[in-house]
Amino acid sequence: MTVASDSVTIDPKEAAHFGAMAEDWWDPRGSSAMLHKLNPPRLRYIRERIDAHWHSDPSDFRPLSGKSALDVGCGAGLLAEPLARMGASVTGIDAAQENAAVAALHARTMGLSIDYRAGSVENIESRYDLVICLEVIEHVVDPAGFVAGLARAVVPGGLLIMSTPNRTPLSRLAMITLAEGTGRIPRGTHDWSKFLTPDELTELLEAAGMHVIDRRGLTLNPATGFTLGDDLSLDYFLTAIPA
Repeated sequence: MTVASDSVTIDPKEAAHFGAMAEDWWDPRGSSAMLHKLNPPRLRYIRERIDAHWHSDPSDFRPLSGKSALDVGCGAGLLAEPLARMGASVTGIDAAQENAAVAALHARTMGLSIDYRAGSVENIESRYDLVICLEVIEHVVDPAGFVAGLARAVVPGGLLIMSTPNRTPLSRLAMITLAEGTGRIPRGTHDWSKFLTPDELTELLEAAGMHVIDRRGLTLNPATGFTLGDDLSLDYFLTAIPA
């Protein structure tokens, strides 16, 4: 497992944990099954914010044509590939070399050109129209430094979309006691004490020169699965723009 030697935000233990799942990442019944279930509402939210920000036609299959996108903590590419299909020039960065390698191989088999790299936000030199970072900040050792790195990667007039679990009794019960306890998520994936509340993450974004323009919750309905809504108590999205 390879991690950028100059990184101050990556937790090597976290990178190793997710790197060990690399070969299984694209299996919807494997260790990343929960991420596959999360992807439809994630993509709905991302598309909604893209259309609202750039005034794109919701029926346009390629609303990101001519734009660049960065997926931080890209894993094996579950979000990077849809972004590429939406027309973006996509870069994916992940703390684990294994994930970047599996992502690159999968993209090639899908006929997609995506620039995958192993590293951290400290290594990002370019700026992007759209920066995505979903379910990652709860795994880093320096959330403030991590958010500052994300903010630096957004071009003026660009868009940053993040998601993370809220630090509530519900998230502890649902994500650790139940999901990890029953093996639906690999044990050790989460540390509840590292979860951030929406207000805490908003403060970090504002300190990094960003302005939060939207908050949305991700809830779990036993009958319908994960859905978007106003309840932020389990997991939530924040969208921000340079202030």
